[in-house]
Amino acid sequence: MPVLSLQISPGGPVIDILVGVSRARQQALQQAAQPIPAPVMIRGLVDTGASCTCIDPSIVTALGISPSGTATLHTPSTGTQTHQANQYDVSLVLVHPQISYTIHAVPVVESHLAIQGIQGLIGRDVLSNCLFIYDGRSGIFTWAF
Repeated sequence: MPVLSLQISPGGPVIDILVGVSRARQQALQQAAQPIPAPVMIRGLVDTGASCTCIDPSIVTALGISPSGTATLHTPSTGTQTHQANQYDVSLVLVHPQISYTIHAVPVVESHLAIQGIQGLIGRDVLSNCLFIYDGRSGIFTWAF
C-alpha cells in the first residue's frame, strides 16, 4: 500500500490533484475524433466534513464539460435549507513524486472555492478509497492507498 505523508499547511491538509474528464468521456471524445481537454492541476483541501468532492467552476470551464445532473446539498451556510449544485463526472489523479493514484470516474459538485485559495474539496467519497490520518501534533497528514 503506497503511503504519502505531507506537512499540514496553514490552510490545512492541502494536496495537488489533477482533474480531467472521466474515462468514459475521454473514450467518447476519442471515438468522435474530438480533442481531449488537458487535465487541470488544482489545490484541493481534504475535508472530512464534505460528503462529496467539489471543484471550482473555473475548473469546469477549463475542461469544457457539461453537468451530468444535479445534487442536493446541505452546507453550514445554508442551515436547514438545501441547495442544488451542478454535478460533473471527472477523473482525479493524485500526483506526487512518491506515488500516483487515479480515480477514473467520480461525480463532483460545483462550488465557488477560489476565494478560499483552493480549487477543490476532497470529500469522503474519495477518502472512502484510502486511509487518511491527520496528525495535528506533528503537523503532518498521511494518505495510504
